[in-house]
Amino acid sequence: MSETRDIAVLVGSLRQGSYNRMTAQALIELAPESLKLEMVEFRDLPLYDQDLDDSPPAQWTAFRERIRRTDAVLFVTPEYNRSVPGVLKNAIDVGLRPYGKSAWNAKPAGIVSVSPGAIGGFGSNHHLRQSLVFLNMPAMQQPEAYIGNCAPLFDDQGRLINESTRKFFRTFLDAFVTWIARNAA
Repeated sequence: MSETRDIAVLVGSLRQGSYNRMTAQALIELAPESLKLEMVEFRDLPLYDQDLDDSPPAQWTAFRERIRRTDAVLFVTPEYNRSVPGVLKNAIDVGLRPYGKSAWNAKPAGIVSVSPGAIGGFGSNHHLRQSLVFLNMPAMQQPEAYIGNCAPLFDDQGRLINESTRKFFRTFLDAFVTWIARNAA
């Protein structure tokens, strides 16, 4: 019997009805037993300010501790201006500090970008990959996950209804299991 891995799912969109949250929920539901995916909220994280490192806000401390306990991180993000949303960037910055104590270090990562547009958040996906290099987070290379034209993939209750997307998500998650095993610290 294989070990169950604790996976933090960070959703770059705060909106409750966002396609990214719907996608994250679908991934949680489709995850194999070897992965326990859990959305880690960061809506209430104060903006990162180095002046607060000596006495960090409680939200920073709780977020950092949650990321440290996880085995890997799955980012599900929209694209804002060819990059990641500011709230996601702030969460990354909070987890990175204080200097030398990054909560992200050596955590295997996966990225799914989701957009109602045709290119599926390609810019945010690749911009996030650049940040992960600096964070020392090995990002899964294949399969790449750019979910474009996402609106018809979900029903009115936010449930994934597209069978080919469901199959792709299972393939993605199976590859993520292998990626985590190969890159676990």
